[in-house]
Amino acid sequence: MNRNQENPHWVITRRVFLKASAASLAAVATSCAALRGPARGTARFGIVTDVHYADIDTRGTRHYRDSLAKLTECVDLMNAQKVDFLVHLGDFKDLHPADDRQSAADNTIADLRLIEGIFQRGRAPRYHVLGNHDEDCVSKAQFLANVKNSRIPADRSYYSFDRHGLHFVVLDANYLADGTDYDCGNFDWRHPNVPPEELAWLEADLAGAPGPVVGFIHQRLDGAGDLHVDNAAEVRHVLEASGKVLAVFQGHHHAGGYSRLEHIHYYTLKGMIEGPGPDTSAYAVVEVLPNRTIVVTGYRTADSKELAGTGAPVEQPT
Repeated sequence: MNRNQENPHWVITRRVFLKASAASLAAVATSCAALRGPARGTARFGIVTDVHYADIDTRGTRHYRDSLAKLTECVDLMNAQKVDFLVHLGDFKDLHPADDRQSAADNTIADLRLIEGIFQRGRAPRYHVLGNHDEDCVSKAQFLANVKNSRIPADRSYYSFDRHGLHFVVLDANYLADGTDYDCGNFDWRHPNVPPEELAWLEADLAGAPGPVVGFIHQRLDGAGDLHVDNAAEVRHVLEASGKVLAVFQGHHHAGGYSRLEHIHYYTLKGMIEGPGPDTSAYAVVEVLPNRTIVVTGYRTADSKELAGTGAPVEQPT
């Protein structure tokens, strides 16, 4: 079997289609957890991706203004579920056009501040992964100056943190092949790269990781082509060589996806932007169990999966 093929080691558990309030969402989530039994994971966190918010009219399948209500519902659910933290996997905003470049940047930053205000209503720590649209008309520095990653230096686009015996790594693939940051008018969404400096940081960070690792990135690492990081194979080599990485959660490909390569799970979450109204939204709660099994509970259109664990059990937090 081609190793890029979908692997039988995961099980589709359920797809949750919800049409109720945030309170109802929390009730359904609690019921889903009860079905899995009383086992408590070493970490429970929320993921959402490709909000693409902008105060602009719908284009094709992308309903930009609807992302305000969709993200509000997501954050309310995460608060009700009391997740350990919440991660947005990139393309948090979109371009808000104007007659000149400065006005477009001003409009876009205003939109970014509005959607970030909703994200910051989350009671748990919150983290951003950078996507290509996050630098479509503003610099990487401008984007980072208008969002907040909990207890992370404001200028960091890739970083790591620890929770409950697990190590979490956030990567940034928004670089040109020569290592230059993506910037307004100076990027190609089809050719993202993780530069040598970041790869060296990643290798050192994984070497010092105190426990099993979960990674986050915007563009896909589990293949090749326009939707994937150009040097994905190099990044995967670093992840695999560490022997510590359980899974990587990705965005960018709005249709979602899954693969397992060299004992690492790659789960691509569906994009929130696609479609009108709440029923088309997508977000998930991820639970890492002591035996390293990872349970993804999807909401709205997001896929639910159980990702089989490998290796030694994760130590329970004290």
